[in-house]
Amino acid sequence: MTIAGCGSPEKEIVYGGPDTGPAYGDLFINASIGDASTLLPPLASDSASFDIIGLVYNRLLKYDGDLTLVGELAESWEVSPDGLTITFKLRRGVKWHDGAACTAKDVLFTYQVMVDPKTPTAYSGDYLQVKKAEIPDDYTFQVTYGQPFAPALGSWASLNILPRHLLEGKDITQSPLARNPVGTGPYRFGEWKAGEKIALAYNPDYFEGRVYLNGYIFLIKPDTATMFLELKSGNIDQMNLTPLQYTRQTEYPKFARMYNKYRYMPFTYVYLGYNLKDGRFKDRRVRQALTLAVNKQEIIEGVLMGLGQESYGPYKPGTWFYNPDVPKFSYDPARAKALLAEAGYQPGPDGIFAKNGIPFEFTILTNQGNDIRVRTAEIIQRRLQEIGIRVKIRTVEWATFIKQFIEKSHFEAVLLGWNTGLDPDQYDIWHSSKTRPGELNFIHYKNPEVDKLLEEGRHTFDKEKRRRAYFRLQEILAEDQPYTFLFVPDALPAISKRFRGVKPAAAGIGYNFTQWYVPKGEQKYTLSPY
Repeated sequence: MTIAGCGSPEKEIVYGGPDTGPAYGDLFINASIGDASTLLPPLASDSASFDIIGLVYNRLLKYDGDLTLVGELAESWEVSPDGLTITFKLRRGVKWHDGAACTAKDVLFTYQVMVDPKTPTAYSGDYLQVKKAEIPDDYTFQVTYGQPFAPALGSWASLNILPRHLLEGKDITQSPLARNPVGTGPYRFGEWKAGEKIALAYNPDYFEGRVYLNGYIFLIKPDTATMFLELKSGNIDQMNLTPLQYTRQTEYPKFARMYNKYRYMPFTYVYLGYNLKDGRFKDRRVRQALTLAVNKQEIIEGVLMGLGQESYGPYKPGTWFYNPDVPKFSYDPARAKALLAEAGYQPGPDGIFAKNGIPFEFTILTNQGNDIRVRTAEIIQRRLQEIGIRVKIRTVEWATFIKQFIEKSHFEAVLLGWNTGLDPDQYDIWHSSKTRPGELNFIHYKNPEVDKLLEEGRHTFDKEKRRRAYFRLQEILAEDQPYTFLFVPDALPAISKRFRGVKPAAAGIGYNFTQWYVPKGEQKYTLSPY
């Protein structure tokens, strides 16, 4: 069964009325400014790809709304008293979308793919910590670590299990599963029209029971303005609103009848990252000066309309590992100029700082279609111009941005964001060993003490020792300023009122998507053959 084009009803349905209870049917229409790059989990590095991957594949564990680990493919697990061995008991009767049985052999194979040096993945670090992996029987998977590894359990909530029978003995980078995935998840792959849409249909054999919604459509829209027009027309069911859209452009009766709006602090931050292979950014006094020249509060008020807060490091405020006392480098253009002078720069006749006769100028790269990032770049451009640094702004289509620029470190400075994990381990982003093409330390940051702290933090189960390691990590990053940490934007999703079961929680809003439904009288779309 597959998903066909969707049609709107002839008259407006009143949404959000009395809930007549869960019912099967309807589709969820989502949208993104960027297309997915690949639907093979080890090879993906962008949020658009993972939006789809998370519905097609399963992991051993997952986080519930309260950020507690619960079973997914694993029905139970046991950690040895010394914390070094985890034994997972898998659910029986789980099937791949092609009907083959999912067993511990698939889990072992997935682990082997992740640690294979021929696999071009950014996520191998956690699994390289495993000293031994074995399958005592078809439904038991056991891993033993050579030393304590604090993110161990959480890492198995991040690993999407792959189908061994379709990938074994083949070059994963050439697999047709990149465009036509086969998983065990609640939705089966339907079709992918590049640059247009990805369509999924419900999995009738899903081990947790079939989901209520018949399908999921992921539309690719070129920019947030186009997407917003589609939202207001009722053609998409969810959109992360910009602050202007949230506060002003959705405050009218029809929108209130059609959508619920939500606001919460996500595990996200936006930053300006400097390519540290570029000689202009090697001196940390220069990076400190750049941060001092940026008025973060101006960005929050002018771009986010107050719906966010300043960021000073890679962790979400309020978490147990967040250090509120790091050096802030708040807006101070006079001090910025003094630091540039200390670093050997002098203002020229045109007011632009120069060193050895070369003016200080660089390009900020960001992705097309994200108005918040473009406007943020424009404010940074203006403030840096005021202290004597000339900045250009370049925007690039999302897929090209990731593949040709980020993964290959072909940029001078980049304006981007991270969705951070629930565990404070950020080895893959900050460790000096993670700078190869396609890995996540694409700014090429290298600091021996940071390496040591990252290793200490992940190799102890003592929460207080971990806290001390990550507090010190934040202090060093604040001094080094490899990024200008800009802001944590509030998440501002709008979701069609016809969907019930939406329950915002500490984990956000989409953690229980498989439980969302539309009462029969409010259903809008149908599922039919292509």
